[in-house]
Amino acid sequence: MTTAKLRPRSPDVQIYKPQLTSVLSIVHRMTGVFLSLGSVLLVAWLVAVVDGGDTYAMVERWLRSWIGLLLLLGWTFALFYHLCNGIRHLAWDLDFGFELRSIYLSGWTVVAASMILTVLTWTLGLAVLE
Repeated sequence: MTTAKLRPRSPDVQIYKPQLTSVLSIVHRMTGVFLSLGSVLLVAWLVAVVDGGDTYAMVERWLRSWIGLLLLLGWTFALFYHLCNGIRHLAWDLDFGFELRSIYLSGWTVVAASMILTVLTWTLGLAVLE
């Protein structure tokens, strides 16, 4: 009876360290899932609007709680990140920006633009509420 050696997975996560491109790719997929889950909350809010009264008040109260605001903030960032990174992928589909310098520049631009758009949206949104 021979003992077979376990072959390493490829790429082995213990050998390769995360790079900006791989992290951005994983975050893009995660934001897509997060946005899908957030659509369930959007539907619940719309149903509460139609139902009116107590149901709407309950959902509104929950959305204004710290956990609701944190989730809304996360969904706002996820929306802008997914949008900006989608535009980056569209540029790649058109065969633009495949030089290593451009890939890293566009990656950091996606992160910065997502943060800036999230802050602007929340600043404007909170200013309208006051």
